[in-house]
Amino acid sequence: MGKVTGFLEFERQDEGYEAPESRKKHYKEFVLALSDEQAKIQGARCMDCGIPFCNNGCPVNNIIPDWNDLVYKQKWEEAIEVLHSTNNFPEFTGRICPAPCEAACTLGINVAPVGIKSIEHAIIDKAWENGWVKPLPAAQKTGKKIAVVGSGPAGLAAAQQLARVGHEVTVFEKSSRIGGLLRYGIPDFKLDKSIIDRRIKQMEAEGVVFKTGVFIGDAELPKGINSDAKEKLSPKKLAKDFDAVLIAAGSEVPRDLPIPGRELDGVHFALEFLIPQNKVVAGDKLKDQIKVTGKNVVVIGGGDTGSDCVGTSNRHGAKSVLQFELMPQPPEKENKSLVWPYWPIKMRTSSSHDEGCDRAWSVTTKEFRGENGKLKSLVTAQVEWKKDDKTGQMKMSEVPGSEKEIPAEAVFLAMGFVNPVGSLLENFGIEKDARGNAKASTDGAGCYATNVPKVFVAGDTRRGQSLVVWAIREGRQAAREVDSFLMGSSVLPR
Repeated sequence: MGKVTGFLEFERQDEGYEAPESRKKHYKEFVLALSDEQAKIQGARCMDCGIPFCNNGCPVNNIIPDWNDLVYKQKWEEAIEVLHSTNNFPEFTGRICPAPCEAACTLGINVAPVGIKSIEHAIIDKAWENGWVKPLPAAQKTGKKIAVVGSGPAGLAAAQQLARVGHEVTVFEKSSRIGGLLRYGIPDFKLDKSIIDRRIKQMEAEGVVFKTGVFIGDAELPKGINSDAKEKLSPKKLAKDFDAVLIAAGSEVPRDLPIPGRELDGVHFALEFLIPQNKVVAGDKLKDQIKVTGKNVVVIGGGDTGSDCVGTSNRHGAKSVLQFELMPQPPEKENKSLVWPYWPIKMRTSSSHDEGCDRAWSVTTKEFRGENGKLKSLVTAQVEWKKDDKTGQMKMSEVPGSEKEIPAEAVFLAMGFVNPVGSLLENFGIEKDARGNAKASTDGAGCYATNVPKVFVAGDTRRGQSLVVWAIREGRQAAREVDSFLMGSSVLPR
């Protein structure tokens, strides 16, 4: 390590934020990245710990100690080479990944962990600024044609890897722009979409062909916020025209809340709110966009999607924002001796919460109430969780007399996603697992392959709703398997 005693000398330096009242007035990114000197100091905090648990904490197995050391030595161009060796899109993960690597940091046992995510952010931004991120087209073409269905992080990672070893790769996306939920599900204030666009240009220069507005399936063209498809291709034709097909379409079916009043105008899935807003920021003209200006907003679900609804509601100028979580309030600090190096359950407050939001835990929603078909309030109750003596499982029960009615003109359901669109897998004839995801293993011969010849799956389509960094990992690994299937072996990393 460049600074063996750095972890003893320096404290963690987090990235800064633009002030809440200021940033609520726009949809631009508001994170204040580390300066070169701050990044150098953070790199110096990386210990010579012997076993870098951060490598395994990171789903793409980033070689974190190496690029921390290079940043400390201010060898930025070498640092981006190491970073890119495991991660195709560090500009995505450096912004929106929750950083499980930091939870696994050895330094984090005693004090604040190394600011790994902020260093990653600094490396890739400097690389783009200095023109170090260049197209890497294949020296020779293989003549093999591959179709990638879906342009989220899994599909993009796989497409880039496959193009770089000489295959002809075509990415099909049913929306009008490339990026999947990177583009449409994540607000611009967390991920500016120009960051996606510059990667797309690089990939096009490497030979990847992108086709938007194309729905893959035998059913009628889907309508609604998740699709702008104007044409469709049947799975049979896709399999006939290409030597291999990789499906990386994401987990798109949201978890519903089927209680009385669910049909009322004002109760929406989270993406019915977030996707149109992203389209408007991109310059699209939409009719009937959901606006919550001056309204009482309730967000049901405590994860990242719920937080995005909070931040977007604040930018609309909501009268109030309240977020519910069914589970109990987590502790302020984790029990490190119990959970390290695994992802801890602890209280997490996002930048959107800091902008204005009341939060409540152990709350169940029993009914939506309205007048003339429009939402006016919802009925909730407190619940308590107790361990069942027989099964050992935690069970929920309602607290007697805890019912209350809360005024709300807009409710957003942000309780996660259950599986990919079933018709996509059914049209291909792909076998599903018990959760409705595509059935495919990640180990042994034929991993990422489905029961359908030459059809592979990766990302949320296979593993279910997950993180962008897991999608990149699966896209990269599936690319290697597709390459091996076509060529008999592969030089791509796993």
